[in-house]
Amino acid sequence: MADFVLPFEPVARPPGKIDVLFASGLFQLLPEEMQAACHRNPQLLEYLSILPIEQTGVPEYYKEMDRKLGRIKRRNLIYPVSDQIHIHVLSTGEERDHYIPIEPTIGVEIGNKAEVLKDRMVELAYLFEDAETPDDRREILHTIMLKLCRIVDESKETPAGEETEAKPKGGLLGLLGAKGKPKARKVEVTERELAAIEYVIARDTIGMGTLEPFVHDSWIEDISCSGLGPIFIEHKVFKSMRSALQFVDYDNLDEFVLRLSESIQRPVTLRNPIVDATLADGSRINIVYGREVSQRGSNFTIRKFPGTPLSILELIGFGSLSYQMAAYISLVIEAGMNVFICGETASGKTTLINAVTTFVAPDAKIVSIEDTPEVMVPHGNWIREVSRVAVKTGDGPGVSMLDLLKAALRQRPNLIIIGEIRGEEGAIAFQAMQTGHAVMATFHASTVEKLIQRLTGNPIYVPKTYIENLNVAIIQSLVKLPNGTTGRRAISISEIVGYDPPSDTFSFVEVFRWNQVTDEFEFPGDKNSYLLEEHIAASKGFPPNKRQGIYALLEKRAKVLRKLQEKGVNGYYELLRVLSRAQQEGIF
Repeated sequence: MADFVLPFEPVARPPGKIDVLFASGLFQLLPEEMQAACHRNPQLLEYLSILPIEQTGVPEYYKEMDRKLGRIKRRNLIYPVSDQIHIHVLSTGEERDHYIPIEPTIGVEIGNKAEVLKDRMVELAYLFEDAETPDDRREILHTIMLKLCRIVDESKETPAGEETEAKPKGGLLGLLGAKGKPKARKVEVTERELAAIEYVIARDTIGMGTLEPFVHDSWIEDISCSGLGPIFIEHKVFKSMRSALQFVDYDNLDEFVLRLSESIQRPVTLRNPIVDATLADGSRINIVYGREVSQRGSNFTIRKFPGTPLSILELIGFGSLSYQMAAYISLVIEAGMNVFICGETASGKTTLINAVTTFVAPDAKIVSIEDTPEVMVPHGNWIREVSRVAVKTGDGPGVSMLDLLKAALRQRPNLIIIGEIRGEEGAIAFQAMQTGHAVMATFHASTVEKLIQRLTGNPIYVPKTYIENLNVAIIQSLVKLPNGTTGRRAISISEIVGYDPPSDTFSFVEVFRWNQVTDEFEFPGDKNSYLLEEHIAASKGFPPNKRQGIYALLEKRAKVLRKLQEKGVNGYYELLRVLSRAQQEGIF
């Protein structure tokens, strides 16, 4: 397990029970909302009692996280991530802020009692056999704990109520005294000890061990252990942070990584030290085991699944793109154009591809193909296919993305979405475009030139004459903004016009580009878009002499999107419903 190391010297806690803290001057200093949080979670007050308030000041308490908090320069704030876990974000002048989980174990000594209860629960493991979900297992665990423990009052150290040994009841409680064995003496615990022990057992057996606070925090994008040392996180609001959890011993780190790999049923070994897998919640995990291949010790990276995708209007609100760009993309997708979203790792490619799927006709049939499921499509007629690697003998042959793509061509989809093109499936994708299938994909390339170089080179080898089947390339990037912070921007949208064999050159038109100085988007393709005028305007019924009327339609759609956002229509699924109705009524 990782060690819990605070970034400050803890203050000596005042002697006495938790009631002493609630009567202290510290508690009176806290804002009303934080006082209420301390009553619900006494460990929060325990933590505050060891915090050097004279140096840090009293942390601000935020019941809900907000992206606007990222503007705070020196951070000292606390926010909840679950009913039992809070997070303290603290700036100490170092290059990274500190991320400190506040769990029910703080201020509670549970070592011996926890071990006794774990031993007794081994005999009751059979009770979990029919549990289908983690919530089911947690409910069974809670029932077992109530039966094995006797709650005593923390202040009086006497039983809070008389223990009764009635005849076994029906259901789960009755099973605990079954099998003819005498009931063991109950373990006396306070309510806080019970909560802490139950939390630890659930965290270590049902959850992800010491990583549990990170798993619950929906504002975390990446969890990274680089070997010995702290676990780092990438936060949606506060960016790169250093957590209070760290590994200081190689053996503990190796043991944790082994248990982590076994929990996802993809065990690592010295012979097979690298694992890529998907967690139950859809998060991606990469594990590298052992010092032979990772000299700082075993390492792992978890890229968290975002849950409900961000909508295109939310991305506009974050400044990732403009209303005009969104309107342009909607016209392109509606016309069945082929679109690649390109960029570096963690630049927001998948986020953008998920957001723009709301522009696909609601009655369309969509097939998505990925090696790790990340694409989310809100449509009912969606076939989600994931490649399979043969892990061991007997699992059967693997199923590659190329296999799935070939199968997709026989499924008559209106749109094929490829999670990420890396190899020979790229050539098949272009063959699909040749036969009239609309294709959307993500791709690792930072410019249109590099995109074309990679597509036509090893190992993809798309014929140069096929490249013009790709209509639009969106370049997404993590950039430094004028205010000194970082953000994700669609830095350009380009139309691929064609290939000239005699000169061996490709022509493309930059329709939109991001201005780094002003953090605004420019529209050089206004009245100069090849796709809008030559393809989309014609499909919309504009006569040749009036095809520039397509730009008025683009502006109309941009205004509709702006009005929707002003009216508070921001959610991913909410936006899909509104746009579907607007399309039916001819408004969008």
